[in-house]
Amino acid sequence: MAEIVNLRAKRKAAERDARRRKGDENAAKHGRTKAERRLEETRAEQARAHLEGHRRETDAPDEPTDP
Repeated sequence: MAEIVNLRAKRKAAERDARRRKGDENAAKHGRTKAERRLEETRAEQARAHLEGHRRETDAPDEPTDP
């Protein structure tokens, strides 16, 4: 006896598989891993902090003190 197949479910599963394959191809071509993104963000923050630490002037204007 033949197995009963829900054609709608098969179609949806095939579409999901196709989207997954396409996404994996794009990730391999263009993407970075989560660890690589975090590393880049951390390095950028460290560089910003390093430059900020060497700043000669502050952004706040000099205000006279109250007499």
